[in-house]
Amino acid sequence: MLGADDEVLYVGKASNLKNRVSSYFRSRQQHPKTVALVEKIQRVEVTVTNSETEALLLEQTLIKSLRPPFNILLRDDKSYPYIYLSSQEFPRLAYYRGSKKLPGRFFGPFPSAGSVRETLNLLQKVFKVRQCEDSFFRNRSRPCLQYQIERCKAPCVGLVPATEYAEDVRHSVMFLEGKDREVRQELSQAMDAAAAALNFEQAAQLRDQLEALTRVQAQQFVETGAGNADVFAVAMESGVACVQVVFVRGGRVLGNKTYYPGLKAELSVADILDEFVPQYYLGAQGGRELPQQIIVAEPFESQQALVQALQQQTGVSVSISSRVRTARKGWLRLAQTNAEQYLASYLANRENLLRRFESLRQALDLPETPQRLECFDISHTQGEGTVASCVVFEHSGPVRNQYRRFNIRDVAPGDDYGAMEQALSRRYTRLKKGEAKLPDILIVDGGKGQLKQARRVLSELQVQGVLLLGIAKGETRKPGLETLFLEASGPGFELERDSPALHLIQHIRDEAHRFAILGHRQQRDKRRNRSVLEDIPGVGPKRRRELLTHFGGLQGLSRASEQEIANVPGISKKIAEDVYAALHNV
Repeated sequence: MLGADDEVLYVGKASNLKNRVSSYFRSRQQHPKTVALVEKIQRVEVTVTNSETEALLLEQTLIKSLRPPFNILLRDDKSYPYIYLSSQEFPRLAYYRGSKKLPGRFFGPFPSAGSVRETLNLLQKVFKVRQCEDSFFRNRSRPCLQYQIERCKAPCVGLVPATEYAEDVRHSVMFLEGKDREVRQELSQAMDAAAAALNFEQAAQLRDQLEALTRVQAQQFVETGAGNADVFAVAMESGVACVQVVFVRGGRVLGNKTYYPGLKAELSVADILDEFVPQYYLGAQGGRELPQQIIVAEPFESQQALVQALQQQTGVSVSISSRVRTARKGWLRLAQTNAEQYLASYLANRENLLRRFESLRQALDLPETPQRLECFDISHTQGEGTVASCVVFEHSGPVRNQYRRFNIRDVAPGDDYGAMEQALSRRYTRLKKGEAKLPDILIVDGGKGQLKQARRVLSELQVQGVLLLGIAKGETRKPGLETLFLEASGPGFELERDSPALHLIQHIRDEAHRFAILGHRQQRDKRRNRSVLEDIPGVGPKRRRELLTHFGGLQGLSRASEQEIANVPGISKKIAEDVYAALHNV
């Protein structure tokens, strides 16, 4: 799909071309990405392929070369690091990144260079397999420092028999393949045999090796079963998506990799996976290491086509699944937790926040970057338990110790305008008295009506220098379609769906909404757990206890007559009448 000046806007594939293309031009568009895209389309070009697999491969090639703005773009062309085991008489373990053409074996991939180096360091402590360069190994005449600190057995100068060294290499390979239980069992048997043969020195060495192996596993890996898998999970908030890839090899979680793909609009998890996962495997330079299985948070449309494409390209059969159990369910849960944590950190990152504040300055055409934002929201259930929230953002992120809630009183149930007016009056009366600093921008969750209430309150309190901004949800209430208002009587405007300024506004709006709902639920639950007797004048804790004890509870008290209530010790006739009236709404 092309826009003005033949700019490529979007590249897509379809098994039924007519249905796919016509879906973009229906009268009622629901998806915000489609709405934004259709506004810019000038013409459509079509390429026909022989199969859906070919279409998927062509799509990934074009996305990588053209980088269309309405496709998810994966900014990651690096190959992953591996642990390399050479094939000489005395093999070496080494860090390796690149094409796997050297003779020997490769273990991985690992999510980062640091995790490879840490693993090599820990394996060196346990198995003492050399990690020096071949040129260094060939030219030694005496042992190096690694031998002195017991990190190597000095095969370079013949201080270890080839059979013993080969056994250490075999154990290293078994450990990297996930056969740690077998390694522990063999070491334990060898230790017992050495002790039985009265070779206590060798038994002590094997004991230390066994203990070190246990410590290595506790530090380096999360052991959760068996098998090789890549696990994909997605978290989304405030217009930003975080894709988490967890690497499982030999039943161990080796680590994770985090991506923040650029989004032009709010997409579903399945939509993001549908674009991201094929690019991850088909668009990577030099290809990716394929696991036995790919586990995803949700099934996506091109899942089967991707399996066929990978089979065609690599000859490796891979399964993709989303409904998993036992250990694989644990991996997926781990990936989802990491995605949510990384996204929260990303949103709170100072550098990203500063960029968003600066983008807001440009979007609102302000002379200076705003330093402090406040946002208000109202929450209730059909008018019950109305609560207003006020959240504060600065360049460091949410300032939670300055959040405030307001329990709304003496306002008609469901009157959001009245509730907003009361909350703003109470808040800015306190600010005028010096409780806290005035914000640069006051954001209200609502349209012109809410903005009008805010303007009236600030005028009455003579608060100056605070810019008012209203944010109204779109027709479908989906993020990315909000309309912004700076004046209660003027026209609204919209920001680009990938605008950092809009993401900041969405973030503070969502935080105000969360904080208001939390307060409303607490108040509602408190009211529902409150006894009706607490609202009766003259009935204190002692009389409530006497009444409930005498009748066996509130249900028995409700069935009692006024005279029966008056017979309770300490209850006068007047109080009995009040209790009866309260219980029967008289």
